[in-house]
Amino acid sequence: MATPSELTTRPAISSHRRGVVHRWTQTLIPTTREAPNDAEVPSHVLLHRAGFIRQVGAGIYDYLPLAWRTLRKLEDIIREELDAAGASELLMPALEPFELFAGTKRDETYGDNLFRVKDRKGRMNALAPTHEEVITQLMIGCVNSYKQLPLNLYQIQTKFRDEARPRAGLLRCREFIMKDAYSFHMNVEGVGGLNDTYDAMYRAYTNIFTRCGLDFSAVEAESGPIGGSASHEFMVNCVSGEDTVLKCPISGYAANVEKCEIGARPTPSKGYFVGEPSGPLEEIHTPDCPGIDDVCKLLKVKPQHMLKSVLFKVKSTPEQLAKFGEEYILAVVRGDHDVNEGKVKALSGCTDIELADPAEAIKKGYAIGFVSPRAAVGKKGVLMLVDRDAAIAFDDTSNKPKFWVTGGDKKDYHVKHFNWHRDLGKDATLATPHAPETHGSGGLKGGDQYLMVGDVRNALEGDPSPRDASAKLVTGRGIEVGHIFKLGTKYSEAMGLSIMDDKQQKRPVIMGCYGIGVSRTMAACVEMSHDTDGIIWPVALSPYHVVITPIKHDDPAQRDATHKLAHELSAQGVDVLIDDRDERPGPKFKDADLIGVPVRITFGEKSLAEGAAEFKRRGAAGKGENIKLPDLVDKIMSALAS
Repeated sequence: MATPSELTTRPAISSHRRGVVHRWTQTLIPTTREAPNDAEVPSHVLLHRAGFIRQVGAGIYDYLPLAWRTLRKLEDIIREELDAAGASELLMPALEPFELFAGTKRDETYGDNLFRVKDRKGRMNALAPTHEEVITQLMIGCVNSYKQLPLNLYQIQTKFRDEARPRAGLLRCREFIMKDAYSFHMNVEGVGGLNDTYDAMYRAYTNIFTRCGLDFSAVEAESGPIGGSASHEFMVNCVSGEDTVLKCPISGYAANVEKCEIGARPTPSKGYFVGEPSGPLEEIHTPDCPGIDDVCKLLKVKPQHMLKSVLFKVKSTPEQLAKFGEEYILAVVRGDHDVNEGKVKALSGCTDIELADPAEAIKKGYAIGFVSPRAAVGKKGVLMLVDRDAAIAFDDTSNKPKFWVTGGDKKDYHVKHFNWHRDLGKDATLATPHAPETHGSGGLKGGDQYLMVGDVRNALEGDPSPRDASAKLVTGRGIEVGHIFKLGTKYSEAMGLSIMDDKQQKRPVIMGCYGIGVSRTMAACVEMSHDTDGIIWPVALSPYHVVITPIKHDDPAQRDATHKLAHELSAQGVDVLIDDRDERPGPKFKDADLIGVPVRITFGEKSLAEGAAEFKRRGAAGKGENIKLPDLVDKIMSALAS
């Protein structure tokens, strides 16, 4: 069996298969000069204009012949790599009964994004967004011994999400094509363990996107609604990408904003919270200032001198709540920074939180929109987490007391000259910049320490790299096309997938999950690779490798030369499109550029009289070059291999 690392070098064109030869007039390629009115991104514009897709409804598309050829080529690459990685293909239904969500509660997690379908007998079903519950239920009925594991199963299937505002063509749809795989293990470490398969899938994904000719990055990521302990996203790098990626230019570390760590930041010379006030506490009336920018404009201060306090509610059950010991978490960051929910969970040790309901929080004494760190003083059941950049009382840069503005803890009021030590009193001295001593699910030991310092904000460009002390993080943009997760036992415990191990003890099965957005990858490739004339396909994903354009297809000499070359190329595994339309050369050339086929060959009366044809690469500047007919196949094959 070929290994994934060997498959990375597999050529985009295989001589072991005959390439297809299609005529333009015998397929459906409805090119147009007009873009959809709602088109926001290049892929939406170009896939429509080039005749790859047509919209049926909001977020629902027909895949026309060109698109389907590209999608099938992508699927073939995926299948080859996953089969080589030890995975087996199956197919699960798009419709799944609501009873499967009883243990996982994912119908609640997905909320309105889940398509709900009631059948004629009143039973609720869902159009599957992913298939964790279905595959877990399948395993419950089929696997009962550790000797049957590990297993890695995948499918390529249509998925559904009821997006509130489907946009950007295939990048955010309500119906889309996805590859999802699920692995099952008794152990995390060792041969056959989750880590072993996770690493194999990481390599397989790297090979898939490399073979597709994509410029991509693998970045550390949060698991999101699917859940799990560790995950990586595979992002196509492009300036129009919807996601921000932060990278270390020296170590190669990369992560999305939700996951990105921040390297060591200098500890204040006097320590956290230590320093004299910048002035007496001054209360200011700030009506009609719903956001920090409004307050800054009114008070003529910069956002980096504001403190932003965000209140989270601990969602756990009463038993878990008692174990954690807190009902609320108050996260404080600088006004020009954003609170990172994942880091709040990590620092607090509580993994089940949500933004506090404003009405409920107000009843508890929190003036939502005007909350300051002082709101936590004297309250039971609240843990305050302060980001390192916000926990400063003395500014080493200016050698002056730090000037802070924060909420006034009552509606339409803020305060100036907030000082940690003065305004929190002795409680501020309890904060220490280290991980909490924990018990159970993460509650702090003792009932008095309610305040901690740590990393609770999103990373930004220019922050110190977490992997190289000499480097700063840089920002890039990308489109997520793949995501792999270490699910652990989340679904097996929720649904009762437990089997006997080699010691005859029943244990929950450990799972992994691995997804690729197939239709999304096609769109992301267009975002990455296009120009003002149209799409520029990588060879591996192009619907055809060569478009042959006879100036006059009804001319016997041009027609014969066209079909002779087409069949010679087909024998080499090259897919050929013959533009046999009765059209002027100009529109034919424009359409060839628009659909993005890598090589265009033109037969004309003059070139044929010289025993040559015009050769032109897609995206190359200027005119093409005349190549003698005996050298033409070698020239084309060399171009497609480079």
